[in-house]
Amino acid sequence: MKIALIHYRVLETDGVSLEMDKWKQALIELGHEVIYISGNATSPGVKVIEEITYDDPYDLKLTDECYSNLVDFDCLSLEMAIQKQAQIIKEKFIKIIKDEQIDYLVPNNIFALGKSLPTAIGLFMAIKETNIKVVNHHHDFYWERKKYANPTCLFVKKALKEFLPPDYKYMSHVVINSKAQDDLLKRKKMKSLVVPNVFDFDAPLWIKDDYNQDFKKAFGLDYNDVIFLQATRVTNRKGIELAIDTISKLNQHKELLLGKKLYDGRIITNDTNFVLLVVGLHEGNHNYEGKLMKYAKTMNVKMVMDPTKIAHHREFDGKNKIYSLWDAYAHADIITYPSIYEGWGNQFLEGLFAKKPMIVYEYSVFEADIKPNDFYYATLGNKHITKENGLVSVSEEVISKAVTQIIEYLLNQEKRNECIEQNFLKGNKYYSTHRLRTLLEPLFK
Repeated sequence: MKIALIHYRVLETDGVSLEMDKWKQALIELGHEVIYISGNATSPGVKVIEEITYDDPYDLKLTDECYSNLVDFDCLSLEMAIQKQAQIIKEKFIKIIKDEQIDYLVPNNIFALGKSLPTAIGLFMAIKETNIKVVNHHHDFYWERKKYANPTCLFVKKALKEFLPPDYKYMSHVVINSKAQDDLLKRKKMKSLVVPNVFDFDAPLWIKDDYNQDFKKAFGLDYNDVIFLQATRVTNRKGIELAIDTISKLNQHKELLLGKKLYDGRIITNDTNFVLLVVGLHEGNHNYEGKLMKYAKTMNVKMVMDPTKIAHHREFDGKNKIYSLWDAYAHADIITYPSIYEGWGNQFLEGLFAKKPMIVYEYSVFEADIKPNDFYYATLGNKHITKENGLVSVSEEVISKAVTQIIEYLLNQEKRNECIEQNFLKGNKYYSTHRLRTLLEPLFK
């Protein structure tokens, strides 16, 4: 079979792009030919439809008019603009489907998130016209996001009901957690298969090597600095301020830690900094990035926010060395994962594979689908409040307990190794690419 995986962007460091890479590899190993259809031309092998790109200005404008405020359109002209754009997108999809002789399409979030109605409508029209088979891969649904909660027009509300996802005989549906499976059945009367996010636990481990040996220096860090890595995108729901709170509390213990030996033999000195390194793309709302920088300064936490030195893979931009996300994991001492909402938990799986201790906020999907497997991590609990500035917080007691666990992970080499090795083994058991191949095989026949 020839299969096309579709998303607004591919070959980047966001969770959907990374998961598509895993599906692609699994499908190839099952004997299929796989291509990407996307809005960004990051590789010669990607079939590009520019109108669907993640940051297309016109598409973003239409989306803003759909869910925020009608400024340049009224409801009728907005509907006409969306339908016109959908027709353009439809024809481009049909051309690719026919030229490439594709047997299956795998839309990722196109029929789930509500991000781009022209893309959803255009793709669905192309599917109906070509009668092609479809396996939808739903990562997030529109009803899970406040952004899409108040459509500005009746047309938008009807489009969400009709196309996200559509009810079509040649479609099947894959979701990434049990809650989404329940929601899809209750809201749309559609059955789905849960295929959790996975990782290739057979891949070579991420290590410090000749290429990344200057990683700390590139980010202005010293050898003795302790890196707390936040590898997600910088968006409000990632709760990165909780990582700042945690490191701030750890800083209060620094005098007691002076002279102590870290798990790898480094000694904590007055010059040692506990650093929050944030390397993901900046996609926050309401000046989230600015609030984080101000908050870190207020809390006396050294935070380095720089997405420009990290990419999907190692490369050289003509002036500077670009590191892969995996290079960042190799140099991290602790992984911070304080998200207050996730559809699954890619960074958690990456932390398992990287054999690094983690700080985790137990968001609802984590509690339901991941926590029952008894992984080791420092917990930030499962209850938070949102402050007037829009940032979230958890109780001082929870932060203090997390810091106690973190100190043990930093100083107790035996305990640290025992926990990360057990985590790796459980990750391989429950979330490996072997399991992914088993789940995908019957979907493509």
